[in-house]
Amino acid sequence: MASNSLSRSHGSSWTPIQNKQFERALALYDKDTPDRWQNVARAVEGKSADEVKRHFEALVEDLDHIESGRVPVPDYKKGGSASSIQ
Repeated sequence: MASNSLSRSHGSSWTPIQNKQFERALALYDKDTPDRWQNVARAVEGKSADEVKRHFEALVEDLDHIESGRVPVPDYKKGGSASSIQ
C-alpha cells in the first residue's frame, strides 16, 4: 500500500528494488546519522536526497493514518474462502 500511495502523491515512481534499497538504508542510517538523507540516497539507485526524504515522510504519514484508525481494516472474508486464494 505505501509504495503505491507514495508514488502517486509525490510524482516519483519507486521500483520494488528501490524500495528494498530504501528499507536497507534506513536500517543502516538512523535519525541521528549525520547527512542521513544523502547517505540513504547514495544507497538507493536513481534517487536524490530530497526524494528519499519525501518518501520517508509520506511513509510516516501513511503509518500515522493506519495507526489512528483512519484507514479501514479490510474485510478479507468478503473475498471468498481461503481455499479460493491461490
